[in-house]
Amino acid sequence: MPINTFYRDSNCEWIDVEAPTAEDMQFLHERYQINNLLLEDTMDPNHLPKYEEDGEVKFFLLRESTELERKNLNTISDISTKIGIFILEKTIITIHRMKTKSISETKKSLSANNEFYSPDKIALKISLLIMKSFDDESLSLFETMDNIENEIFLKNTNHTNEIRRLYRLKRKSGLNSRVMTISIDAIDKFKLLDIQDAEFVDLKDKHKDVLTDFDHLNAQITNLISMFLALSDQKANQVMKVLAIYSVYFLPITFIAGLYGMNFDNMPELHTKSGYYITLGIMLAIVVITFIYARRKQW
Repeated sequence: MPINTFYRDSNCEWIDVEAPTAEDMQFLHERYQINNLLLEDTMDPNHLPKYEEDGEVKFFLLRESTELERKNLNTISDISTKIGIFILEKTIITIHRMKTKSISETKKSLSANNEFYSPDKIALKISLLIMKSFDDESLSLFETMDNIENEIFLKNTNHTNEIRRLYRLKRKSGLNSRVMTISIDAIDKFKLLDIQDAEFVDLKDKHKDVLTDFDHLNAQITNLISMFLALSDQKANQVMKVLAIYSVYFLPITFIAGLYGMNFDNMPELHTKSGYYITLGIMLAIVVITFIYARRKQW
């Protein structure tokens, strides 16, 4: 069974369940009298963060950022994994479907210290590490955005995959921002636990900082996409401008060439010895005059 006891003393017991089976859920229901509806919430991979109380059981459902790079970014489960935290009188139970840094690092921290912890203190440590996972993700996305920005404006690249990278970055940032926004109510409920006000404020501030970072990142990515599209349009306009100027140069001489290409015998220059060179000179003069006119107009 994947049920492990990570910490135990006279006042606290921490039970961790990774990738639980139906038998594990039945054991938790019978042993700790946890409502089956709450246990079922931990099995839904797309369940949103929330807080519930059922008798003496306090239930937090939080989501931790993952390092997995999913091909599709459609739901919050593509960028995060959920962690269910059940707090009883002297017991804390954590349920998750994959290995998470918040659980493993909290376990190491408890093993390294000789202090005594309560279930509320352990839940606080886990939640702080969950917030840190999103903080690390925001820093990584900011770094990616800076790299894309340098490639666009400093290296002057014009690859079509840049807009795809920006769009994917925006989707990823938007999903993380959504998780942080939905987590507000669950984070607020930590004030119900037996922790110091300063500890709760630290958790609240960390959550607010991460949420602000993702909101700022979304705005920056949106502006960068707009600037990238404007730059692409500007380059396209420059090309069209050059082509239009060249067409102005050659339009008059094309007309002359077409006129003299008609099969008529009655043409003044046709039987003139220097008629061919006179016509070429007129064409060249027209090109020079057009060029001077375009330069003065700053075209």
